[in-house]
Amino acid sequence: MVLLVVDTQKAITNDKLYNFGLFKRYVEELINKARNNGVEVIFVRHDDGFGYELTKGNDGFEIYEGFKPRSDEIIFDKTVNSSFKDTGLLEYLKGKNEDVVIIVGLQTDYCIDATIKAGFEHGFKMIVPENTNTTFDNQYMTAEETYKYYNGFIWNKRYAECVSFEKVVEMMVR
Repeated sequence: MVLLVVDTQKAITNDKLYNFGLFKRYVEELINKARNNGVEVIFVRHDDGFGYELTKGNDGFEIYEGFKPRSDEIIFDKTVNSSFKDTGLLEYLKGKNEDVVIIVGLQTDYCIDATIKAGFEHGFKMIVPENTNTTFDNQYMTAEETYKYYNGFIWNKRYAECVSFEKVVEMMVR
């Protein structure tokens, strides 16, 4: 079992996200629980390339201060929505015989969605704790509608298990 923290970067981790206060609290708590219970925490960052805020070298590219990785924790960088495509993450997890991925982070409708589906396709049991992914409003849906649509309809019992925050804490503390 690993905790995968996706795209919680300074440029996009802010109070414009749906339910930001609860998201921030839950992700911080899961990172701490994982560290205290021997569950590896793995981070992923998105690089949009030259000319964008989410570009290696820019401050906005770095992990949000509240979720900051320790020096011994791995960070994979990606250039597409899926955390598994050409990052080394898949090979790393397979090499460690991991089969359960608890996923948290940004954004529900982009990189979290792509990573959940890719993880499922690669044979991982994907676990989505409630209120630990979020997004912004878009031209079609509010962030709240997007969150509910993916967590309540698209992923659960198809590509992932969407479970209570408390259940994930129990899984980590066994």
